Amino acid sequence: MYKRIFRFVDSIHFEYLLLVIIVVAGFVVRLYKFQSPLADWHSWRQADTASVTRIYVNEGVNLLYPRYYDISSVQSRLFNPNGYRFVEFPIYNLFHTVSHRLFSGITFEASGRLVTIMATLISGLCLYYVGKTVLGKWGGLLSAFYFLLLPYNVYFGRVILPDPLAVMFALLAVVIMILFTNTKRASMLYLSAVLFSLALLVKPHAVFFGIPLAYLIFRKYPMRRVLQSAKFWLAAVLVILPVVTWRAWIMAHPEGIPLWQWSFNGDGIRFRPSFWRWIFGERLAKIILGFWGLIPFSFGVMTLKKKIELVHVFLLASLLYMVIFATANVKHDYYQIFVIPSVALALSWGTLVLWKADLFDVLLRRTMLIFSVGMMFMMSLFLVKDQFQIINDNILRAGETADRILPKDSHVIAPYNGDTAFLYQTRRFGWPVVTGSIDDMISQGADYYVSVSKHDTDTLQFRKLFVTLEETDEFIILDLHQRLSL
Repeated sequence: MYKRIFRFVDSIHFEYLLLVIIVVAGFVVRLYKFQSPLADWHSWRQADTASVTRIYVNEGVNLLYPRYYDISSVQSRLFNPNGYRFVEFPIYNLFHTVSHRLFSGITFEASGRLVTIMATLISGLCLYYVGKTVLGKWGGLLSAFYFLLLPYNVYFGRVILPDPLAVMFALLAVVIMILFTNTKRASMLYLSAVLFSLALLVKPHAVFFGIPLAYLIFRKYPMRRVLQSAKFWLAAVLVILPVVTWRAWIMAHPEGIPLWQWSFNGDGIRFRPSFWRWIFGERLAKIILGFWGLIPFSFGVMTLKKKIELVHVFLLASLLYMVIFATANVKHDYYQIFVIPSVALALSWGTLVLWKADLFDVLLRRTMLIFSVGMMFMMSLFLVKDQFQIINDNILRAGETADRILPKDSHVIAPYNGDTAFLYQTRRFGWPVVTGSIDDMISQGADYYVSVSKHDTDTLQFRKLFVTLEETDEFIILDLHQRLSL
């Protein structure tokens, strides 16, 4: 009987059973607050993405002219009357639109989260394949396990953002590239190139996955052969041409291109003490690894063998990404979505090293490993759980009222410190902040003023000038076309 059990544990069937359990668990944990409104952590960035899809749902899909509700000059420093949103090519929004139409029984926000969840699960399967190829069966399973169940990635693996979809396309490109190096089939090379190009279209930051892709190619072929081969040049064209074409297209509408130069080192923080604290202290050590995860992670980083070089290539790519986009990675924790595959692979390798290595007492070593992994999940979960909570539910009720009583084609001022989450709740084009005199904003098309800050200076001033349409203890709505008699 024991022999049968051991044979089953060593069989491919048991491996796939564990993989299915990991994937199902990864899906189930992401259903937490699945249908909650879009007013949680980083709701401003999620609202920008979701509003493009909502406009597609209401007005039809136009991939060449994505639009969102913010027509102000806040993001591009240029007045944007059409609400153009020229950032990523709207593949994510296309998928969200399809998801919304297919699954009408769930909320609009949930249909977007479903797209991200499916992309994250596919990424987990890709990491399983990469991990298994490099680290063996248990390395593959552990890679998928860490990627899908790290609390940080549970939250960011269900947000309405394009980043997880870009990671999915990039990891698919890596998987197909591994298949190409094994089979030498040109079709695999071209497919990998197309997938990588899609990743770059969805989010240009995925360019750093080009480092492990290049490693896989040059590990198999000498550089001279690559440079002399027509198929590699064609693959390069397949990667670059769509991205360059899209970038050339959007340059015609600079008002729809948010400022991006700040993301590199806009505040000069790169390599300053605060950079190391935020990136490697607050983000990696604290939120992602829950402090205790540093133990297996460190062993994964320090233990270098030729057969697992790909793990360290992933880590190098992530390090370069965080250093180059220093300010963005410090300011916003969702930028670390791109480094989670590297973290998962390093954790997987470090776990295997500690489990198998002839270091210290076996029982104590393995007990410490299990304890540190358990503490990692617990500490990280404690830190991440608040990100699921609604930050300000006043904007939900104010937005619902505005949507109910205001004309569909009206433009609103919904000040929320420049945060577009409130504007998104009104379902109207407009401004997320007061950008000038009220008369100038009216001349630009502002029709109504909606505020959840009833005692701020602008609201106190405007309510003396314009008729109040609706007022509660939580919000006020003013008609900017009806002035009070003085």
